[in-house]
Amino acid sequence: MTTFGLDDLRQHSDVLRLRSGKSLTVRFLEPSEGDALQAYFRSLTTRSRYNRFLGAMSELPHKLLEDFVHVGENDRFSVIATMKIDGHETIVGEARYAFDPDKDSFEFGLSIDDRWQGQGVGSALLSNLECRAAAFGATRLFGDTLRSNEVMIALARKSGFVFTNNPDDWKLVRFEKHSDLAPKKIPCASWRLAAEQISLQAAA
Repeated sequence: MTTFGLDDLRQHSDVLRLRSGKSLTVRFLEPSEGDALQAYFRSLTTRSRYNRFLGAMSELPHKLLEDFVHVGENDRFSVIATMKIDGHETIVGEARYAFDPDKDSFEFGLSIDDRWQGQGVGSALLSNLECRAAAFGATRLFGDTLRSNEVMIALARKSGFVFTNNPDDWKLVRFEKHSDLAPKKIPCASWRLAAEQISLQAAA
């Protein structure tokens, strides 16, 4: 289990500014938000769901939905990106990531609402994931996507990831990035503070 305090999930929320000036909040999924997450996935286009789950899926199966809402179990985490739309907090993106302390690696996958693609939401979410990875002490970030997923490939390339073949499936391409940020250099304030606290605990 991670050493981050997860008793109050919202303490690890980040408010980001998109290039349009709109605010985007990235926060952990709350246990009560399974239905909202399911509705988000159902609202994606067939292609977007296929790209996210590497196969045909109309919604999250019950077991997978349970995995999503149990944040922190087995060092796996789910975050949502939300915006105020017509006065309501609305999910416009999500990500799921896992930290492997033995390899200092951080594996992730994400999706963005089709209506908000191309507006900077993906770049903002990916940058936030990099902050989270650095706070864990991860030195390698990676993910896999279909070779036909031009949107994800373009996003990863823009963010400085390099591409290799997936070792287990020729239909997939792996994108990865190496980073070794010191806690005080993490650009996201909440995760910089979390990393600094963990460093102090380790040194005590």
